[in-house]
Amino acid sequence: MAAPSGSRLVIYAALVGNLCIAIAKFVAAGLSGSSAMLSEGVHSLVDTINEVLLLYGLRRSEKKPDTVHPFGYGRELYFWSFIVALLVFAAGAGVSAYEGIQHIRHPEPATNHLISYSVLGISIAFEGASWWIALREFRATKGTMGYFEAFRRSKDPTTFTVLLEDSAALLGLGFALAGLLAAQLLDMPVLDGVASLCIAAVLAVTAFLLARETKGLLVGEPAHPSVANRILAVANTDPDLRNANGVTTMQMGPDQVVAMLSAEFEDDRTTPQIEACITRIEKAVKAEYPELVALFVKPQTPEVFRARRAALGEHRLSP
Repeated sequence: MAAPSGSRLVIYAALVGNLCIAIAKFVAAGLSGSSAMLSEGVHSLVDTINEVLLLYGLRRSEKKPDTVHPFGYGRELYFWSFIVALLVFAAGAGVSAYEGIQHIRHPEPATNHLISYSVLGISIAFEGASWWIALREFRATKGTMGYFEAFRRSKDPTTFTVLLEDSAALLGLGFALAGLLAAQLLDMPVLDGVASLCIAAVLAVTAFLLARETKGLLVGEPAHPSVANRILAVANTDPDLRNANGVTTMQMGPDQVVAMLSAEFEDDRTTPQIEACITRIEKAVKAEYPELVALFVKPQTPEVFRARRAALGEHRLSP
């Protein structure tokens, strides 16, 4: 199933920008000896690798279902997004923290400040452009929800991952610029190392947010409530169904949903009639939600359904 073109545009824009910025930052770090610039170079290099991993995850998630993965490979994207979160923490925050501590313990004044300031200014421009593209795509998909709610409920990690990375990058650039400027004006090279620690903190928080959200998607989250509500609405209008008890959904990928419907059929309905009823419900829902890849129906009385839901709730609360 093809991924939204907007997702790829966001990733490609971030990939090109981060690669150019990483090269410039490493050159500036080598010429100036700035710890903050080196941390920023590592940050941009990690972001570049992350974009490559997201593109790989997108390609893998589009593979057709087969006997090994009958519901498709959608969760591959969630797996690689989780790896991205780990890289941001381990490679980005870890290296930045190490560089910051080393520079605080052994402070050395930076040189060639003009080069560093020029690279930081260009980096802010590139990162700002990438951030704006990611923000525009995120706005287009979030609807009326707030930003934090949309982040928590999003089923496509590509856009919010790049948006968070770019936001962290802009904050990191701000800290690098402030640290370099303060170290020069106050003649305190230790502040350059402090800026690296601030960058590490930003990356650590970003990694935590990404890891928490992608872990939920990887383990399994329900689809948007509108899918379940529509299945119930369609099922309750079918003449062969006495009662639609409830629906359980599972998000298998950004555009892949599996649903289970508990329903009580009319007692006098034959097997062909029941099969036709299920087909009608599935066809009607798929017309509005093409991401529904499968609908399973379990015949149950409302009493049995409620009893099992209650037991599930007790199990969840038990120590």
